[in-house]
Amino acid sequence: MNPSTLIGIAASILMLASVLLLSAESAASFINLPGLAIVLTGTLAATFISYPLKEVVRVVRLVALVFRRENSRVQEDVQELVRLSRLWFKGDIHAVERALESDVRNPFLRTGVQLVIDNTREEEILDLLRWRVARMKARERAEAQIFRTMALYAPAFGMIGTLVGLVNMLEVMDTDQIGVIGEKMAVALLTTFYGIVLANLVFKPIAVKLERRTEERLIAMNMVLEGVSLMSRRRLPSFIEETLKSFMANHHDELRDDEVLDEPMEKTGRRLTFALRPRKHA
Repeated sequence: MNPSTLIGIAASILMLASVLLLSAESAASFINLPGLAIVLTGTLAATFISYPLKEVVRVVRLVALVFRRENSRVQEDVQELVRLSRLWFKGDIHAVERALESDVRNPFLRTGVQLVIDNTREEEILDLLRWRVARMKARERAEAQIFRTMALYAPAFGMIGTLVGLVNMLEVMDTDQIGVIGEKMAVALLTTFYGIVLANLVFKPIAVKLERRTEERLIAMNMVLEGVSLMSRRRLPSFIEETLKSFMANHHDELRDDEVLDEPMEKTGRRLTFALRPRKHA
């Protein structure tokens, strides 16, 4: 379970429990199944109209991604790249091919290194890998956009449910039973409540989580692309290792601003400059 998702779910439950148990005489007064059905059914119907079926079907799988623990394999990819570059620099192409088939789990890395050992030109390798990066970015952002669209639809259908409830309330305005009017009014307002809650506690957070995951994957893919480029230029494995390590240090700082602030800018700059400087070899 993703820790941040777990904390968010717990906080949401606590907030809703405080609303239902502390601010109302009866928790049942916040339960209205027809109103909830209007919001959910309307949102799903509008989403199916807006997107192709195959994209909407992926919604269930995308929701599961939000609950998974975030396991970054960037360090593992760096180690694989350095190991493959050493084999490639020695001219042991068969060992590189065996490692690609049995050990390398990253298909993006596998494709890049395979193109290198096939003696593909560097420009062609970079064009292909950049195209794959752009395709992944467009696909995953489109998937996150589905949830942003649902976040727009949910409050709108909540208002539709409110209008339906107000019409029902107007039909009983001539009655002397104030309780009936109040009940109809409460039902009308609950659909708006459902729409806002679903939009801001379910759909938008999922979209933001997926977008953040895409950004992390883009950073990792660009790191692999840079390593493959250096490998194609037959740079020394030690230089590739130092370059990727400096990339990892910079990537770490960009994700955690407090560590950058704790270290003077001059020191950080000197460290990265040293890491990017190729070693002298006899």
